[in-house]
Amino acid sequence: VTVKKSKNILFVISKPDVHKSVNSDTYVVFGEAKIEDLSAQAQASAAEQFTQPSTLPLGADSVAQPAVEEVEEDGDADESGIEPKDIELVMSQVSCSRSKAVSA
Repeated sequence: VTVKKSKNILFVISKPDVHKSVNSDTYVVFGEAKIEDLSAQAQASAAEQFTQPSTLPLGADSVAQPAVEEVEEDGDADESGIEPKDIELVMSQVSCSRSKAVSA
């Protein structure tokens, strides 16, 4: 049995004992109620979707991917004042060259 309290909050009773009043349309429900917050569930699913890497649909590997030209800058960028681990972090997150990571 599900009882809707507000737009985003539900009371869910998985094994209810339901009794109907003889004289009116009143129902009495016994059981353990669990509160479900739909907005919290939506946030959790959005967070899971964000943390999981995107997967390609079936057959996507057979589709030709357009070639992306990378323009490499001549020379090394000035890495002074930047820690190497920070540069590597940017390179791994953005998938760019070292010089682009340093300039960013």
